[in-house]
Amino acid sequence: MADDKAKKIPLVLQIKGSVLKTIAKNVILCGVFGTIVSILYYFKLPVSQPILGSVIPSIVLGLLLVFRTNTAYERFWEGRKSWGAIVNTTRNLARQIWVSVEEVSPEDRKDKKTALYLLVAFAVATKLHLREEPVNHELKQLMPASMYLELKIMNNPPIEVAFWIGDYLQGQYNRNRLNSYQLISMQELLNNLVDNLGICERILRTPMPLAYAIHLKQLLLLYCLLLPFQMVSSLGWWTGLITALVSFTLFGIEAIGLEIENPFGYDANDLPLDTICQTMKRNIDDLTSLTPNMRSHFANLPNSEDVSLGN
Repeated sequence: MADDKAKKIPLVLQIKGSVLKTIAKNVILCGVFGTIVSILYYFKLPVSQPILGSVIPSIVLGLLLVFRTNTAYERFWEGRKSWGAIVNTTRNLARQIWVSVEEVSPEDRKDKKTALYLLVAFAVATKLHLREEPVNHELKQLMPASMYLELKIMNNPPIEVAFWIGDYLQGQYNRNRLNSYQLISMQELLNNLVDNLGICERILRTPMPLAYAIHLKQLLLLYCLLLPFQMVSSLGWWTGLITALVSFTLFGIEAIGLEIENPFGYDANDLPLDTICQTMKRNIDDLTSLTPNMRSHFANLPNSEDVSLGN
């Protein structure tokens, strides 16, 4: 309901998802400081110093902001591609397991379902791992109790889940439920899941250098505080408002880069990992409702020689 209301609000007026709250203090500070400079200028104090405009050239600050934003978005997009690959790989591996692993006893069907939901558990465990959160009830409903208890003491739960899936595949091969070609194909997909986990870990463990972030924020603040001295002779009482608008633009760009450089959290602009994991679970629910038996689908079709290609 709240989302429907948000859609009716023009994009330019939306606060949810913006960085307005993050930068509000800095914007107000710069606006108030600009107003103080206007008051001092009104009382004929020598605060008009256009030469200060050359202290930090605008082009230098602009290039720094562009680099900051581009680097952050590259990390965001790489994280999105990795999660897209996890979703597609999970679908392909689940489909191959459900169709290819031969069922001889009722236990085989149960084991297959366990393996399929372990694929969803891998995604959920990856989400929690990237958010540095402990194993919780989300995983409890996706696996047997013994696995859940074992997973709680692991340092890297997604790797343990991948091990269980690989162990299941090898076991099916040893029982002649899979041939070597099927096993290799499925193991490659499983390796792909682990590779994308590694990509996400690299994004998480390689933050923007702290010295660079601090230096950029210091330059932004210095630039915005010097701005009123450059403009007061031309703008007069408008100096505070214009300074606030300029600082809103610059601090906003910097805050957006800061927010999206780690795309795995709970910020409004982070990746919707909860929704992605829920979608994967629905996909597995749908898949396990199907019968992996070609005869049941094609038993009533006419023989190939009776089918006219022209029709």
